[in-house]
Amino acid sequence: QSLRIVMLLTALSLAPSAFIMMTSFTRILIVLGIMRQALGLQNVPPGQILAGMALFLTIFTMTPVWERINTTAIKPYMAEEITQDEAWKRGVEPIQAFMLKQTGDKELSLFVEISRIVPPKERTDVPLNVLIPAFMTSELKTALQMSFLIYLPFLVIDLVVASSLMAMGMMMLPPMMISLPVKILVFVLADGWVLCMRGLVMSFRL
Repeated sequence: QSLRIVMLLTALSLAPSAFIMMTSFTRILIVLGIMRQALGLQNVPPGQILAGMALFLTIFTMTPVWERINTTAIKPYMAEEITQDEAWKRGVEPIQAFMLKQTGDKELSLFVEISRIVPPKERTDVPLNVLIPAFMTSELKTALQMSFLIYLPFLVIDLVVASSLMAMGMMMLPPMMISLPVKILVFVLADGWVLCMRGLVMSFRL
């Protein structure tokens, strides 16, 4: 019993890291942060607001996974229908399936090769200690790809404004003073927040 309590406390201390590494939090937070930079806004929205938005979007996207864990593992274990080991096995399967759907073959093959394990016949046989870093690498790649697509139209606006000011001989006027309100106006008119949230949620294969 004492060993179980120690293991439980260890698991609880690692829970924040697991929440970041094994969910959609990383991709969402990176995309929101780079979108703020693309707009040219340094501290608006504040970092705490972006982290809060990423947190609740993560809860929204991960709810189907957590519901499956609750149905297949937690409830039967609380009803004493299955053992603790069986509950752990059933609880890991939904989150493992979620990570596998988001992880690219190249990233998965890389970490299987680095770990020097026998290549599994099926993707579902990949152990968690190999799957998690592969999932994180794939999430970083996907987040930067999405961020580039978000950044591109704002970069075009900056270039157009800078070229227009140079053509008019207004080289002493900082282009940011003109491009910033233009980018905010375009973002608002295009309903940018809705498009960004929809793109983020729809980018996950559930």
